[in-house]
Amino acid sequence: MKHILNLFDLKQKVNYKNEILSGLTVALALVPEAIAFALIADLSPLTGLYAAFSIGLVTSILGGRPGMISGATGAIAVVYVGMIALLKANDPNISVDQITQYIFATVILAGILQITAGLLKLGKFIRLVPHSVMFGFVNGLAIVIFMAQMTSFQIKDVNGNYQWMATNDLLTMLGFVALTMFIIWGLPKITKAIPSSLVAIIVVSGIIIGFGIDTKTVVDTMDGESMAGGFPIPGIPNIPFTWDTFTTIFPYALIVAGVGLIESLLTLNLIDEITQTRGKGNKECVAQGTANIFSGFFLGMGGCAMIGQSLINISSGARARLSGIVAAIGLLVFIMFGAPIIEQLPMAALVGVMFMVSIGTFEWASLKVFGKMPITDVIVMIVVTLVTVFLHNLALAVLVGVIISALKFAWENAIRIRARKYIDENGSKHYEIFGPLFFGSVSVFNDKFDVQNDPDDVIIDFSESKVLDMSAIEALNQLTSRYQKAGKTIHLRHLSPDCQELLSNADKLIEVNVQEDPTYKVVSDSI
Repeated sequence: MKHILNLFDLKQKVNYKNEILSGLTVALALVPEAIAFALIADLSPLTGLYAAFSIGLVTSILGGRPGMISGATGAIAVVYVGMIALLKANDPNISVDQITQYIFATVILAGILQITAGLLKLGKFIRLVPHSVMFGFVNGLAIVIFMAQMTSFQIKDVNGNYQWMATNDLLTMLGFVALTMFIIWGLPKITKAIPSSLVAIIVVSGIIIGFGIDTKTVVDTMDGESMAGGFPIPGIPNIPFTWDTFTTIFPYALIVAGVGLIESLLTLNLIDEITQTRGKGNKECVAQGTANIFSGFFLGMGGCAMIGQSLINISSGARARLSGIVAAIGLLVFIMFGAPIIEQLPMAALVGVMFMVSIGTFEWASLKVFGKMPITDVIVMIVVTLVTVFLHNLALAVLVGVIISALKFAWENAIRIRARKYIDENGSKHYEIFGPLFFGSVSVFNDKFDVQNDPDDVIIDFSESKVLDMSAIEALNQLTSRYQKAGKTIHLRHLSPDCQELLSNADKLIEVNVQEDPTYKVVSDSI
């Protein structure tokens, strides 16, 4: 019983009014995005809506970050485009229903992979993402959110091509978008009793519907389909359970799992910074996986954390799990009972909300660091932003940023290694090594030694250095071999025990000091 109470935050101090109103605001904002993401992959709007419901509900209950919202996302939908193209290439006669079944199976497999990542505690590796990558990530995402709203100002012609609205219609919509943004900006200066986003949606919708103003609505974005539906009935994906099927969907399941975890964990970190609290990354991995498995069995296209909706939720004052639960259940109620009403909501109100989310998401402080932070960090931030904006691949953007940052770090440490040399009263030559010894610094390390001209007794002291990888161990093996062939004795001091075990030349000519050795471990396959 205590565990159940903790799940729903009933043992914590919760502002129920804020949680419920924030959840309803998020539910309204989820509708057009879930539909749009489903249409990106040529799926039924209900596939996106059911995914938003099942993923939002499960992650709100089990997730590692109260207040974070998950649902169907564009980053996941884009992955399916490639898989659908492959399925159609393999079978030109494949039906939309059959493609949908393959997507359900892919989501379930991705969920299993995400749970595995959580159980292996791989969520901690999100710590390797530098702050410059985070800046680029949120800035790129803010631009993507902003640009994604542009289709709301366009209409399809008879050929299915998008064109801008007529001038009068465009100005009308822009006016109501501006009114929505003004309410969201101004209302909190008067009162924070009700989420400003919800008030803005209600006021703008009331004006447009009440006065019969002709402007674009949610139903206009649905290509003639309806969001009305019943409770999703669970079922097993109807696909051939063969090795060929597995090899077809596994690469895409792996991408879905990776993209979902990266976006979710980065969103978790962002919400942590905003709320000054600490989420649980590994728990979130398991929750995302569980949610995707549920989504696959309950007719959903899968998804992950949604930074836009999460920021709407947090900015509305929500801090507990209840808001996410309300949002998921509210969305299901809309699908089952409120579709005719929700379909008439003006897109101007929802676009205005997302514009404010975009403005709030952008890290404006990052613009002030130009000229103050290292040029490499600036480049990383710009590259991550550009990859996010132009490729719409958040996982690739983060990966590129991390690789550039890692190469920069490796280079800086590679040139940092140095040696202090002196000959003591006994005629022994000492090399005191400073800086890390790893694959990047091996070449500089080897250049420090003069094997032919050194005396017969050489001491290398690693008390101010660390041997970090197998490249470093191999460099030590080669160095000791060179001294051995020259008939000289070498003493290696302050090496960790595993370094000593890995040295293949530790015989009579080489004395390995075992006193005051460090306790760090060398990165190797044996540990």
